[in-house]
Order: sequence, then C-alpha cells, then structure tokens
Amino acid sequence: MNTRRTEPSDAKENRFAPVALQWCWPLILSPGVAEAVRRTQFAQAYEIFQASRRLLGTPPFAIASIRQHGRSVPVRTTVVAQTPFCRLLRFAACPCADAAARPRLLLCAPQAGHHATMMRAAIRSLLDDSDVYVTDWIDAQDIPRECGAFGLGDHVQTLERFMTSLGPTTLDVLAVCQATVPALAAAARLATSGGPELRSLVLMGGPIDARCNPTVLGLTAKKLSADWFAACCTGRVPRGYPGEGRMVYPGFLQLSALAAGQPTRQAGVFVEAMRNISLWDAEAVAESMMDAVDYSATMDLPAEFIGDTIEVVFRQFLLPRGKWHVAGDRVRPDSLRATQLLTVEGAEDRITGAEQTHAAHALCSRLPPSCRGRITIPDCDHYGLFSGKAWHARVYPELRRRLAAWRAAANADAISMVNYSRHAVPPGRATVATGLT
Repeated sequence: MNTRRTEPSDAKENRFAPVALQWCWPLILSPGVAEAVRRTQFAQAYEIFQASRRLLGTPPFAIASIRQHGRSVPVRTTVVAQTPFCRLLRFAACPCADAAARPRLLLCAPQAGHHATMMRAAIRSLLDDSDVYVTDWIDAQDIPRECGAFGLGDHVQTLERFMTSLGPTTLDVLAVCQATVPALAAAARLATSGGPELRSLVLMGGPIDARCNPTVLGLTAKKLSADWFAACCTGRVPRGYPGEGRMVYPGFLQLSALAAGQPTRQAGVFVEAMRNISLWDAEAVAESMMDAVDYSATMDLPAEFIGDTIEVVFRQFLLPRGKWHVAGDRVRPDSLRATQLLTVEGAEDRITGAEQTHAAHALCSRLPPSCRGRITIPDCDHYGLFSGKAWHARVYPELRRRLAAWRAAANADAISMVNYSRHAVPPGRATVATGLT
C-alpha cells in the first residue's frame, strides 16, 4: 500500500517563503484578540530591530574627498530636490576649473530596503568624470501618514521629474537592481511624451523581465498570495516615530528575506573583514566593515509600494507584456529611438536571474544596433555590480569607457550643429544673390 503523504497545496506555497517570514497566530483566539496579539508581537520585534540599528546608526555616505591626479579633491554634497519620499543628492568634486561643464549622471538607487549608501563605492568612482546625482529614498518610518501613499507608479513619476529637471539630452542615467524597472519606465514616458530622450540609460542587475531564469526571491514573490503577504509581512509603524500608523514592510523582515535568498552574503562580508584585519590593511578593513553595516541596515518600505512591485514585476510581468500603465498611460519602451542603452548582468547573480536585465533590448525594439550594448560580468554576484573588486576591476572600467564614448559623440554632434548653423547661408541672403545674378 502506498503510504506516501501528500503535501497540501498551502504547504507547497509556504515552502517557498523564508522561514523567518512565517508567522503563526493562535487559531483558537477570536479574530479581534488574534489581531491584537499580532500587533503586539509586531511592535516588539520592530523595537528590538530598531534598538540594534541605533547601536550602529544610519550608515553615512562618508565621501568627503576623492583622489584625482594624485591629489585629494574635496567633495560637496547638497540636496537639490526633495519629496516626502525621496531626496535627490548631488555629489560634486569642488575645486574643478570646468565644474560647470562636468557631465551629469543620475544614479537611481533601488528602493528595496537598503539605504542609498550601498552605492558608496560606485559614487566615488563615478565622481572621477561626473557630477553624480543620487536618489536617496527615505525610511518609511520617518514619513507621516498625511503624506499619503506611494506606489511603484509614484516611483516612476519621481524619477521622470528628476530626469526632466536635470536635462535629458545631456543626462546619463545608471539604474541598479529594483530601480531598473521604474527607470526604464520613466525614460520611456519621456520619449512617449514627444520630449527629448535621455542621452544614455544603463540598467544593471534588475528584473526587467522576471520570467527569465527566476531566482529564489522571484519565485517567493510569485508564489505567495497578496493577502498572505499583507497579513504576515506588513504592519503599522508603532508610536514614537514620525510615520506612526503607516503600513510598512519592515526592515527586520526584509533582512530575513535577503538572508534566505543569498545566505552566504552576510557571512562573506564579515569573513572578508577578518581577512583584511589579518593582512593589516586598515583601509580595506574599514571598507569591508562599512559594507557589513550597509547590508544589515535595512529600512521600512511603504506596504503599497512593495505590494505594487510584487504584483507588477513578479506576478503579472506587466512591463515585458506591454500592459503596464502609469498615471493612466501605457509604458512603451519601444518609444525610445536615440538613447544609448547598456544592460549589465553578473554571471553569479543570485538576486536577479540571467537575461532578466538584458531583456530590456527586446522591449526597446526601435533602438538601432549602434545604440545597444550588453555585458555579462564573469565571477560577479549581485553586489559586485556596484561594489567590491568586481566593480573596481571589471564593471566600472568598461562603464567609464562607454560613458566617455557617448559623451564624446554627443559633443561632436553638438559642435557639428554649431558649425553648420554658422556657415549656412541665410535664406534671405540667398534670394538677394540670386536676384543680382
């Protein structure tokens, strides 16, 4: 007789969830009492996590200066725009003779739980040739409920406004991880509106089409029902915070999910720090310890934003299917015709699956071959795309070369247009000359 046990369907669904996310509430309690118990447990877990965060504080960017041509150059950081949910920071190397002419690069940091300080190494490198503008997303616990909701569509429109204010035709945009989806949508909306397109758009390690080679995190997001996620993975910010009462996906649950999706990452960061200590490399020790702090310092996300992301990106795949609408308008990447598009993936990325980012080329079908590029970095994981040895040795040098080529081509075109306008014979003068003949 076959005695094999049949796995219930709900067990199959929960099998994909990180163990730390499975909250079990007493079934014998009335719904009201069970909800009160849940709120109490959520608040206690929330406060424990916040207490641990306060020991280390919010990670700083700590970019006071950079090395250029063998000398130290101070870096000025300013807030150039702000919404209740995001600050746009400008990093600029100060004593630069051609500061006004330096190219502008918008670095779209992911709104995925970590602070924008995770982009520290990338910002330092990019400052060699550019003024770097960074989207610094604000912890949802610090955003009052009166500021309203913030979904994925709001993220798109925020990026679109930033791109417009910085001047698309002379702007290079680099989007990382989760930010690739709204950045591509924002670029497409600019093109669809009939306005100027971005000069270039670089998409790195993001789920443009999450159907391609789905990862553990992608499968988890797809399998879990929206109701289960809302009931078990979100809660209200407790008293004592500016965002009191706002529904959020809290940082302590995000850290558990990240650890489940890439279990060796945190241990690897600390092992690297210990290795640098044994080598008496003080600078490397400081960098690796900062990486560990950045990785552990997760912040709250608006519950409606993470819900939108799961639904749009991982469950319905609306962008690659051509069915995503933002502010009532369909997102049309095929509207892009002149933007330089580069997609970058890490061969060892376990957060974003292979070909998920490169899929952007199929969506931007009207871009000519001269405007397309794709790179897969060997021996590079997700975080190596913007930090660590892979970034410094392989990713950034190639990115720097391509940025220089795009900018040189744009400058050459601009000079050609100026020369043409100077030497062109005015229509009125041509008429007079013809009459004299």
